[in-house]
Amino acid sequence: MEGLLNATFLGMPVSQWLTAAAVAAGGFVLALLVRWIAAWIVRRRGAEEGERAGFLFALRMVQKFVFPVLVIGGLYLGVNVLAIDGELGTFVSAAFVILFSFAVIRFLVAVVNELFRNAAVRTEHLDLSRIRPLRSISIFLIWIAGLLFLLANLGFDITAVVAGLGIGGIAIALAAQALLGDLFAYFVILFDKPFELGDFLIFGDILGSVERIGVKTTRLRSLGGEQIIVSNSDLTNSRVRNYKRMENRRVVFKVGVVYGTPLEQVKEIPALLRTAVEQEELAIFDRAHFASYGDWSLVFEVVYNVASPDYNLFMDIQERINLAIYESFSEREIEFAFPTQTVHLEQTRPS
Repeated sequence: MEGLLNATFLGMPVSQWLTAAAVAAGGFVLALLVRWIAAWIVRRRGAEEGERAGFLFALRMVQKFVFPVLVIGGLYLGVNVLAIDGELGTFVSAAFVILFSFAVIRFLVAVVNELFRNAAVRTEHLDLSRIRPLRSISIFLIWIAGLLFLLANLGFDITAVVAGLGIGGIAIALAAQALLGDLFAYFVILFDKPFELGDFLIFGDILGSVERIGVKTTRLRSLGGEQIIVSNSDLTNSRVRNYKRMENRRVVFKVGVVYGTPLEQVKEIPALLRTAVEQEELAIFDRAHFASYGDWSLVFEVVYNVASPDYNLFMDIQERINLAIYESFSEREIEFAFPTQTVHLEQTRPS
């Protein structure tokens, strides 16, 4: 037995080969043990996944990534026991570094995907089109950092690469200032949330409902049906009115009656206007006054609030109020004013 252990195989003692095999097998057995424990815990805790999703995700990552990392680590230690020199040793070390690096990169990508998935599940009104580009950018940065780490561990001088990326980044930034401005505006919209999918916006002479928020542009659907494409920087640099977030709509409208309306009826009109508003359940009356003398009418101003942001509901309420005012004025023979002019002619005697 001692003679067999002292024998050589490929220039190394058999005992060294057996030790390397034992180390590699130990890593494999440890990986199997960790994987079995993780699977057992997942089966036991599977019913509580809704409450302990993060904990179960960590265990699944153990099953999916820790197992291959332990196997690779065992093989690496076993190869080190063999103390392989020369080009073959360099090749084997590089292969293990590549395998380990890609395993870590895939693990980080899986973590990022899980974080974004949880954000989408937990946030009821989250617009998924807003987080997909951010997820893609995060994964891209992970791959860039991982590849730089891999090159550094393979013995490459990445200083020149990093410097080149920096110079290239400056050149790209100068050449694509507008695009980068829209990209930063996208992050402002994503984190500050001035509006969300489905909100009705008005800015400048543009109005419409938000249909999609992209990395460079936001798309609105106008009342006429056409799609309006606006750059994100234009939106963040403008005063935007978000009507969907309006909790209370304040309404001001005016009614004009003809000059010559009897004083008693003029005094009665504010009460008639108030009655027309108060008969609406969702209309909260504020005031009604004889406001001014117009060019061709006596002007009455009415103010009320609607306890809903729905524009169609507001128009339905306003229509019923207008009909009620028309009916009450008709019953009392109060005339609505319309633009008129009275021309006085003066005759002069010839001299």
